Formats: sequence, structure tokens, C-alpha cells
Amino acid sequence: MRLLTTVAALRCYLTKRCSENKQIAVTEDLRLDEMTGWYQTAVGLVPTMGNLHQGHLSLIQRARHENSTVIVSIFVNPLQFAPNEDYQRYPRTLEQDQQLCEQAGVDAIFAPSPEEMAVPQKSIQESKVTQVIPPSAMMTGLCGRSRLGHFQGVATIVTKLFNLVQPDRAYFGQKDGQQLAIIKRLVADLNLPVEIVACPTVREASGLAFSSRNQYLTATAKEQVAVLYRGLRLAETAFKAGDRNSNKLIAVVKQEVAMVSTVSVEYIELVEPTTLMSLEKVEEEGMLAIAARLGATRLIDNIILRDRQPIIAIDGPAGAGKSTVARQVAANLNLVYLDTGAMYRAVTWLVLQKGIAIDDECVIAELTNLCKIELTPTQDLQSSVRVWIDGTDVTQVIRTIEVTSQVSAIAAQSAVRQALVKQQQSWGKKGGLVAEGRDIGTHVFPDAEVKIFLTASVSERARRRQEDFHKQGQSAINLEQLERDIAERDWKDSTRKVSPLQKAADAIELQTDGLAVSEVTAKIVNYYQQRLSE
Repeated sequence: MRLLTTVAALRCYLTKRCSENKQIAVTEDLRLDEMTGWYQTAVGLVPTMGNLHQGHLSLIQRARHENSTVIVSIFVNPLQFAPNEDYQRYPRTLEQDQQLCEQAGVDAIFAPSPEEMAVPQKSIQESKVTQVIPPSAMMTGLCGRSRLGHFQGVATIVTKLFNLVQPDRAYFGQKDGQQLAIIKRLVADLNLPVEIVACPTVREASGLAFSSRNQYLTATAKEQVAVLYRGLRLAETAFKAGDRNSNKLIAVVKQEVAMVSTVSVEYIELVEPTTLMSLEKVEEEGMLAIAARLGATRLIDNIILRDRQPIIAIDGPAGAGKSTVARQVAANLNLVYLDTGAMYRAVTWLVLQKGIAIDDECVIAELTNLCKIELTPTQDLQSSVRVWIDGTDVTQVIRTIEVTSQVSAIAAQSAVRQALVKQQQSWGKKGGLVAEGRDIGTHVFPDAEVKIFLTASVSERARRRQEDFHKQGQSAINLEQLERDIAERDWKDSTRKVSPLQKAADAIELQTDGLAVSEVTAKIVNYYQQRLSE
């Protein structure tokens, strides 16, 4: 791992790293990595102010799984501190941070001084540096009322970091919900070519969200401020019971927090998570946010309230029967089966229909972002969704040999995957989906209510595959060869540098050896119903 403290060193490192990764991408056999081969040279950035804790490490872990190069920036940004705030005493623990990054597999730390970043050690109001100013409506509410200039300071430095590192993805925690929304808006408004990845809040055993400022607190104080999350959880319970009104939900939090007299509330508000506009009632999604002080320490937290049907995400190795099971689960629960494979096939069919060359990635990128794909459920388990693209029913034609032979090449193109994942996530806002794949629960729907990791032994999967070949009238294939092929595929999937096959931390593993599809389906349905009743 490298420690870089100058812009010149960072640029040199990135240039060299990019060159090395391109050579790897050319020489490695990527045929078994069709859906994520484009990740091979991806750079992930985790912006921090140091004093790393479990929350930061969760961001780093996610970045490590999804990128070939991970860079952690450590910069205590003077522009985001007001003159009366804790810039001078903010904890700086670079040596300890280096050890944690080394253990987490970080490739490089970028830890510049304020002078190297060309910003004076002054607040944003006193600084003469060029500023990036987000929409005032997003900055004036919540923390913006008491931290004037804070979000201009954040936006200015984050933009500088994006320009310097030029990451494919940048990772931020949901705990700083206002910051997350502003950075997403910043990236969209300025057309910055970076994907903002939101990661769940990581908490101590008491429920207190991890924060660098927690170290200002004594053990007793930590127990006291845990009331913030208890209040939010009680509001979530009320929400699930049917309360949608802002005043009622806020009152639930206030009543709980009032039980601890040492905690002084600055605000409790319900806002739309992406625009930060105040909500009187939750229609689809709301962020219930709180800021409070205990002594001189200011803490924030939030919880997302979603009024949607649950999402079931089914991941697992090749040949585990994910598609068949997902179809039956969807039919059993009257949910929509999100046939992601059919989406890639539909795009492939459209490319072929229009006579576009398979390797003309620019034209295909434009086509994919302009086309409209629709999936409508049917009662036919063999074809449980009808597939439409630009108003044409392509359910049958996307299964032709011509489409099948070209879909891998289309699916491997980054722009295609990005566009389709964006569309899948858009559908996910309403919920009521069953989706399967290799990173559905970890990447596409990390907030899925039910996550299943479906697996089976190599010998069982080989036996199933041999049966499938036999039913299709194909010549007999040696069982031992099938086992070797599957074992090799598993090894490559689980050890590749980026986005390795893995079980989501909150998924349950379901071993299917000796189980019929109906039995596996019944187990998932039962688990789903248990989760809903909790």
C-alpha cells in the first residue's frame, strides 16, 4: 500500500496503475466474467477525514469488492468547519489509519495537507478559493441551519477529489444523509462521470451510529446518546403500523429522546431523501433525521422509511437453480419476477434488429439509454414475464440462437450494464420484486428486505446440468468434466479481483442438495412471510 501526500505523486500512481490494469485486462481470460469484466480497471474512492472506524471500513470493504483499485483519501477539510467548530481538535490518527487501510486491502492513501489541496486553513466564508455551491434549498435545512457554509466546503473538496482521482465510484455512508443527497445532486448537475455508492449506517451494539466524534464521549455518554437511534426505531415501528404523518412520527422520536435529559435536540425532521424537501406525509419514501448535542459533542443520525412491497434478492453460484426458484417464488407470492437476463437479451435483439455492430459500444450505449424496456408478469412458469422493448413484444424472439450467441458481448459492455442496473433500481423503488443474479443483493438491491444466497455442492450442480443437457437432447457429457468445469467457474468467481461472488452479510444461505425446486421455493416463501411478520 502506498501513502501519497502530494498531487504529483497521486497522478503518477494513478497513471502507472491504469497502465498495469489495462495490461491485466488484455491478458486475463475474462470469458467467465462477462457481466463484470468492465470492472477490471475500475477505481473506487472512499473520501474520509481520517480517524477511521467500522463505518469507514464498511465503505472500504464495499469498494474493495467492486473495484480493482481502491484509494482512501484522508483530509481534514478546513472549509467545512465554522470558526467555532472543532477543526483544531478533530482527531487525526494517520498512523493508525494506515494500519487499518493496509489490513483492509487498500491500494493507496491520499493524505494531502491543506496547502497541497490549495485551500487555506480557514472557513469557507473566509476563504478566497473557488467554491462549488450546491442548491441553496438542499443546504439551508437540517444541518445547514446551524453549520453555515458546511456543505459548500464539502462540495468544493469532494469535487477537487473527484477531479484528482477520477474514480469510477465513490463511497459514502447513509449516516450523513444530507451530505449524501447533496453529493448525488452535485454529480448529476455537473455531469461528473462517477457513480455515488450509498452504504448502510454501521452501528455500535447500542445502536449508536459510528462516528469519529464518538471518541469525545465517555462510556456513560454513549449509552445516553443511543436514545437517538431508539427514537428513530420507534418511529419506524409506528410507520410500519400505518402512521405516515410527519408530525406523528416526529412526536414519537421526541417523546423517546426526552427521556434522557442530558441530550439536547437540535432538530428532528422528515424529508424526501433525494431532494431534502420537507414532507408532511410519506407517500413512497422519507428520511427521518435527527441532530442533537450532549455537552459540546454534536451527533446526527437518520432512518429511511419506505412504503413499498418487499424485494427478494437471490444470489448464488452458477448452476444453483436461481432462475427457476426465483420464478416460482414470484408466482407463489404474486410478485414480479425481475428477469435481468431477459433485459440484456432485449437490448441484444434491438442491436441486431437495427444492424448495429456488436462492438460499436458508443452507439449501443446511446441505444440502451434511450430504449424503454417493460416486463409484465404472466402465469406461465416457463416464461413468467412478457418482455417489451420500445413497444414491441420480444418475449419469444430474445430466446433465438442468434440473440443467445451475442448477448454475452452486449452484457459485458459497461454502459449497457449501468443503464440496465439503473432501470432495475428504478423499478425497485416500488418493490414487489423477486430478482436473481450474482450481485443482486450486494450491488443492485443492497437494501432488499429479503436476501437469499442459494447454493449447492459441485457434484449436485453437475448432476443437474447433465440432466438439463439430456432433456435438451444433447449428447452425453462426462459428469467428472462437468464437476471440474463448475469448480473452476466457482474458483474464478470467488477469487477474481473485483466484485467476487459472495454472500451478502444479511443474507441467509440455503443449501439445496437433495431438495426439489418446490421445497426450496417453500423455504424462501416461509422465510419471506416470517420477515414480514416481524
